[in-house]
Amino acid sequence: MKKNKNNNPSSRRDFLKNTTLAAAGFFIVPRHVLGKGYIAPSDKLNIAGIGVGGKGTSDLASFAKSPKVNIVALCDVDDRQAVKSRQSFPNAPYYRDFREMLEKEKKNIDAVCVSTPDNTHAVAALAAMQLGKHVYVQKPLTHDIYEARILTEAAKKYKVVTQMGNQGGSDDGVRKMKEMVDAGYIGDVHTVHCWTNRPVWPQGIPTPSGSFEVPKEVDWDLWLGPAKKIDYNPAYLPFNWRGWWAFGTGSLGDMACHIMDPVFRILPIDYPSSVECSVATIYKEMWNDYVNPDSCPPSSIMHLTYPRKDKKGNIKVSWHDGGLLPERPEELLPEEAMGNWDGGVIMEGTKGKIMCDCYGANPRLLPTKLMKVKAVPKETIKRVPEGHYIQWVNACMEGYGKGVTSSPFEYAGPFTESILMGNLAIRSFLMKNPNAKGENRYPGRKRLVWDAKNMKITNFEEANQFVKREYRDGWNLSL
Repeated sequence: MKKNKNNNPSSRRDFLKNTTLAAAGFFIVPRHVLGKGYIAPSDKLNIAGIGVGGKGTSDLASFAKSPKVNIVALCDVDDRQAVKSRQSFPNAPYYRDFREMLEKEKKNIDAVCVSTPDNTHAVAALAAMQLGKHVYVQKPLTHDIYEARILTEAAKKYKVVTQMGNQGGSDDGVRKMKEMVDAGYIGDVHTVHCWTNRPVWPQGIPTPSGSFEVPKEVDWDLWLGPAKKIDYNPAYLPFNWRGWWAFGTGSLGDMACHIMDPVFRILPIDYPSSVECSVATIYKEMWNDYVNPDSCPPSSIMHLTYPRKDKKGNIKVSWHDGGLLPERPEELLPEEAMGNWDGGVIMEGTKGKIMCDCYGANPRLLPTKLMKVKAVPKETIKRVPEGHYIQWVNACMEGYGKGVTSSPFEYAGPFTESILMGNLAIRSFLMKNPNAKGENRYPGRKRLVWDAKNMKITNFEEANQFVKREYRDGWNLSL
């Protein structure tokens, strides 16, 4: 989508006055005449992909289902992963460095999809937003809390349409669940349990060792992005990066944006006031070699406290992963499934309980026999029949302030910050204290008090290093 730097209103009026298609009986207005950020109804949305292998492949394919979309540029640091997308969109130029792509293709691009590993979500998204490009960013929105705050502010500053890739946020299930809770079926919620079967990749293992030559198809330096310099190892690629703090965000980062979405979409909460956790420990010798702090732990439990925005006290939210589960509700019959294979959510209120599967799917009251006797609440929330991807496409076509998405950064940013508080707690739990001995070597299960406005833990200063990571030279995240 080419933009014209001349946004003079009189030149647009002259164009509209002098340009007609008499036979068709209507105007076709080239987008560059109408100014920055506007896409004429007769035009298409030109999307570029950053990270076009793996999930990026299916993301681009989902956008391309819309007749309004052109896929106009591709970028990936691993040529092997990009093969399918390059075959699907052979006319789209291909790059390895997203910065080069954005510079050379900026006049041809309207919007960008970021489907890279977590460590480069923020820098790629912000670079696109600063050029006035709409962005779709895979979950979790960012690698750390500070990055999420920056992207939230950037969406407002640069006035672009945004969407995080938690597709369940556009499904009917979470809307039905909210309508049941809003109808008072379970009263005021005070306790929430969330769980997942992840990880399904290695976690809590020793740091990979050995010397390996970087494959010619991979630009390892670009793959690292702002992450600290680490030697190439095939153990990290193409998928197992999720289990390493330098690149990924573990089970919580991978699945909480899907599983916990109903919690944030339904309940009157935004930021937690405190968090604490426990993690599985694997060691060779007591107090000597606990879980590798480079690797996410094999399983964890965390507890977050949220002040209710309606001032009715607090809501306690727990998260379980790595095969650990909350207590099975007494209202659930022995043969009935608790959530589904991926995980689920149980909300406990003053009048009852409600449960759903991953993505907020299949909400049902507990005991489930109530679903046969309770009246279906009135549909009060607009559905998204076009789905998460096409919703974003349509919103981009309508323009900032007009189009609507289910997970704009004004929602997804604070949501992601809250989720990543759990990882801050985990990393604080695992942090070594070089000045302590024996069982005091690790801070362990410590309740961390959170000042959300200032993004700061107020009672354990060492934990604040995990709010904002240090970038390598040459990388920054500045508005």
